[in-house]
Amino acid sequence: MPRLGAHMSISGGLEKALLRGEKRGCQVIQIFTRNPNRWVSTQLSPKEVDAFHEARALTSVVPVASHDSYLINLASPYHEKRQRSLQALQNELVRADLLGIPYVVMHPGAHMGAGEKKGIRRIAEGLKRIFDRTSHLRVHTLIETTAGQGTSLGYRFEHLAEIIRQTESQERLGVCLDTCHIFAAGYDFGERGTFDKLIREFDAMIGLKRLKLIHVNDSKKERGSRIDRHEHIGEGFIGERAFSFLLKAPLFKDLSFILETPKGADAAGTDLDILNLGVLRRLMEEETIDDCI
Repeated sequence: MPRLGAHMSISGGLEKALLRGEKRGCQVIQIFTRNPNRWVSTQLSPKEVDAFHEARALTSVVPVASHDSYLINLASPYHEKRQRSLQALQNELVRADLLGIPYVVMHPGAHMGAGEKKGIRRIAEGLKRIFDRTSHLRVHTLIETTAGQGTSLGYRFEHLAEIIRQTESQERLGVCLDTCHIFAAGYDFGERGTFDKLIREFDAMIGLKRLKLIHVNDSKKERGSRIDRHEHIGEGFIGERAFSFLLKAPLFKDLSFILETPKGADAAGTDLDILNLGVLRRLMEEETIDDCI
């Protein structure tokens, strides 16, 4: 069965994310290893790394991914921004490797008016450069599907396929599929037929072997809106039925599903991550008509 978890805060120390995940019933977690809204970051100290590994040994929670900075844009046509992006992603790969985190999730970037072909080429060239500099690292980079806001790339499977095709060291590249993002980009997977079509299309263009992680989020906006707004599972336009298909697909039984739904607590004080994880577990356990087909 899929492993379920959520993105966890590192407030108070990286190791706190593991403890928070355990408290909420996560099997896996995703973290930022640094402030995602700043360029500058300090190197991880041996004390921080040791504390993280000690907390990992004390819990059953697996830190499956880190997410790179929101500022990074490998597709930028502006030299200074692109160079800072290259260095920041390289630093994130190093940090994840020190922490024993297998995947770094990255947004492909935005072409900022230069055009999709040029943007995709810049991303691939940037990844090749970074991989050349970090050939000793074990961590893999996962390109995340996007909603397609503005000039963002990655809202079509073709974009990800072309980035991978143009990048050397392809064995170090994988894909993170975000349910809210692909829905907002126009992909339909709410019925058995459309879900199966989605999987066939992904496999034909990218290859299911490259799918390593799923961000599981409902959407506040309609399909095809190209607007990235996450909602609680079953409370948005995607709906529970589509998530049931994902969770029960035999092809995904070994994958990790990470919630990035809004944080907080309900009126009774129950943590919202706990509630969303409960919905996912219920959907995995419920027998539906589709299970018998």
